[in-house]
Amino acid sequence: MKVSQNNQRLQKTKYLGSSAQDRVELEYKQRAHRGFSATSKGENREFEYGSLERILSRENLLLAMKRVISNKGSHGVDGMTVYELKQFLQTNWLKIREDIFNNEYKPLPVRRVEIPKPDGGTRLLGIPTVLDRFIQQAIAQELNLIYDENFSENSFGFRPRRGAKDAIKKAESYINEGYRWVVDIDLEKFFDKVNHDILMYKLSKGIKDKRVLKLIRKYLQSGIMINGIAVSNEEGTPQGGPLSPLLSNIMLDELDKELEKRGHKFCRYADDCNIYVKSKRAGERVMENITSFIEGKLRLKVNINKSAVERPWKRKFLGFTLGIMLGKAYSSISKQSLKKHKDKLREILSRSKPMTLEQRIIKLNQVNIGWINYYGIAKCKGIVVQLDKWIKQRLRMCIWKQWKKVKTRYKNLKKLGLNHYQAIKFANTRKGYWRVANSAILNTTLTNQFFNDLGLKSLTRQYIKIH
Repeated sequence: MKVSQNNQRLQKTKYLGSSAQDRVELEYKQRAHRGFSATSKGENREFEYGSLERILSRENLLLAMKRVISNKGSHGVDGMTVYELKQFLQTNWLKIREDIFNNEYKPLPVRRVEIPKPDGGTRLLGIPTVLDRFIQQAIAQELNLIYDENFSENSFGFRPRRGAKDAIKKAESYINEGYRWVVDIDLEKFFDKVNHDILMYKLSKGIKDKRVLKLIRKYLQSGIMINGIAVSNEEGTPQGGPLSPLLSNIMLDELDKELEKRGHKFCRYADDCNIYVKSKRAGERVMENITSFIEGKLRLKVNINKSAVERPWKRKFLGFTLGIMLGKAYSSISKQSLKKHKDKLREILSRSKPMTLEQRIIKLNQVNIGWINYYGIAKCKGIVVQLDKWIKQRLRMCIWKQWKKVKTRYKNLKKLGLNHYQAIKFANTRKGYWRVANSAILNTTLTNQFFNDLGLKSLTRQYIKIH
């Protein structure tokens, strides 16, 4: 019994808010799988960490479904959205579950998406179907219980209760201890170059259930859909699925252990690895030795053009630049990260983009709140204040363009409190949009309070809250 691609496509239904959770729980309790034995060599696999029974347990699956839906994300090659997952599982889960246990389930290829990088080029993402994301999430949750506690304390990427902010704080502590040279190692197309055999060997040390290993291997080799053609992949773990981040940490854990064995001070976030040393000479020696280890032992490629031994304030790490002020380390927003954010804001605040003021403010708040929550730990109050002013000036420019006619401008300026003479004078100005946006015409009418009343979130206020 196989779940064919056509079956997955035909099962697409509109999201009706059906109680799939109750149905999945009920079916799980009423019907036990008949195609496998619950015990192996006298041990109950239901309680064995990393077993297929634990991965497909009711509690684990419900948590996986909740996370996949809350993470939203785009559709895969079958077109199914996350909002259709519950109803699809309600109808098909028992059959899919049986296929997984019988080693008959076949994942669909991932959908290839290209994301532009700030420094040029593109990052290749592989987006699995929603069903495959659900199963991958269930696997990742169980594997985390096995591997996470043994990962290095200096590994911060894609781990529970850890993140980029912790990595930056750790890097600052190294600089304060006198390690003021950084060996910045960049792995070339890491997610596309992971050796499947080496990765599966590492997984086999922690996972004893061969059915789980076979399922993971199927996901690694599920292929990529490019222009409607499925292309097989013999290496790599395409970014985009819930399983890839964990597999990357498992693959690079050996690098972490090697760095710890050698006594290095380092921070690693996925494939970004910074090692802190006390001199340039020491850094060059570390760069040479670690490059040999990565390429020889892990069969990965170090990008020589992007890797370097340099002062921390001349490099970028996770979107931050680390510097020293009055003998103490601090973090600031890198120029590339700031430019990327402003480019995103320009797209929202383009005066030629047809959008209401309320829609612009909603989009601005979504982008700005996420941005300041990430970069708020940096020393960047001056940048944030200037960014707030720049955003409001561009909003004034958009409003002035929307008013367009002299009659409309006069009417709106009068509403904002100007007298007849001032409204006539300002409405007939021949200044350009950007110049008007920064003049007394709008600074005295479209005030900060005006935008606050419309619900615009101030970056400066959010920054002060964080600090």
